[in-house]
Amino acid sequence: MPEGRLVIGTKRYSSWSMRGWLMVHLAQLDVEEVVIPLAGGGGTQAIKAVSPNALVPYLEHRGARVWESLAIAEYCSEFKADLWPRKRTARAHARSIAAEMHAGFRALRMAMPMNLGREFPGHGRNPESLADIARIEAIWAEALREYGGPFLMGAEFGLADAMFAPVVARFLTWKPELSATAQGYVAAVRAHPLVDRWYAEAAAEPAEWLLPKYESPAL
Repeated sequence: MPEGRLVIGTKRYSSWSMRGWLMVHLAQLDVEEVVIPLAGGGGTQAIKAVSPNALVPYLEHRGARVWESLAIAEYCSEFKADLWPRKRTARAHARSIAAEMHAGFRALRMAMPMNLGREFPGHGRNPESLADIARIEAIWAEALREYGGPFLMGAEFGLADAMFAPVVARFLTWKPELSATAQGYVAAVRAHPLVDRWYAEAAAEPAEWLLPKYESPAL
């Protein structure tokens, strides 16, 4: 029997669900996966009925109730400590960039929503989204230089990478111009088995879950 459940939204679109799902799988928690299709306006009643903050992801595990991605990250690290770096200073760095991702980059989110099944090259660019992209590239470059890559904190895909994985997905869809360093990181994340599995499962979702606002955005 599963030890809990993870409630997520449509895999094709839900960037926050992707983060929580990756974290739970990295920690190898035994939970049932519950997918609730998104309604497109943030008002999915089925999600409001089960999640304390009316959002996804939402984790229940061994009596714990956990919402918000950073809380899920910390919970998962209690079961697999090396999801954050072992070294104190590196761990502080990883938590800082994960928190910056959690709190920021709204312009990028709005201009380039996640859609794993489409490509909109050259679109979504405005001064604010490009400024967000420049900051993300700087975060990646510093971490990759400091810890040697191919992932942000070194050889292993960890919680910081889970936080930035949906950004990778956005870049693959909207195809902004990126540095060679950023392109290499995008390729490494996309090739990770868990990310590849998420993409495959997103592609298998029912056609009736498609939302026009994401499939035919105003470009």
